[in-house]
Amino acid sequence: MLLFQSMLHELWHAARALLHPHLKTADLQRHISHAAVAVVPIRALAERHRKAVLSHLLELPPEDRYLRFGYAAQDAQIQSYAEGLDFAKDQVFGIFDRRLRLIAVAHLAYSLGSQNSHAETCAEFGVSVLPHARSRGLGSKLFARAQVHATNDRISLMFIHALSDNSAMLKIARRAGALVERQGSESDAYLRLPEPSMHTRVSEMVDDQIADTDYRLKVQAKQFWEILADVQEVRRLAQDAQTKVSP
Repeated sequence: MLLFQSMLHELWHAARALLHPHLKTADLQRHISHAAVAVVPIRALAERHRKAVLSHLLELPPEDRYLRFGYAAQDAQIQSYAEGLDFAKDQVFGIFDRRLRLIAVAHLAYSLGSQNSHAETCAEFGVSVLPHARSRGLGSKLFARAQVHATNDRISLMFIHALSDNSAMLKIARRAGALVERQGSESDAYLRLPEPSMHTRVSEMVDDQIADTDYRLKVQAKQFWEILADVQEVRRLAQDAQTKVSP
């Protein structure tokens, strides 16, 4: 319900824009940016999102690349990582802003043992958030989303391998109840997962539906803002032309 209220709020401001052409589209978008805070839809990504994932990772500053990958990843190395993502085997989640840019991405990588019914099933979690989107709890939300998905996939153990300096990542793990073991400059966090239940399955279905709806609405809203910007530009040019011919 909050999602639809948010979108109605945005459309209401857009309607005001049509009545007040002197207002700039960018200013209006800043006014309504708070409407999406209440809900953070997390979308399961697929092959068609590979380029968007790569663009997101390339936006990370050097220090964030170091924390995310455990080394000073260069553009070529990040490109190789993005090209190697297996969307069929692993699960990748993303959070889009209203411009359909990925501002946060999580990778739940299934280990080879997960394919063997006699071995313990486990998956490694990694996450990245763009600097301007920090302090919103997006990393924690992505971890919780991945946790539900892994539970429904009958993964018994989620783990995180991170640099000990990555306090934000380790904090997310501790809050989720994971056991954190530090070994010098590196740390490992382990979280035992329960058996899937009706609650976890329904929860994931609802999350997927909300994310899909949110994405479609953002696509439509983006198209609307582009049309609005074109209309305002035409009005501006017409006003400039009228001003020039006025005595």
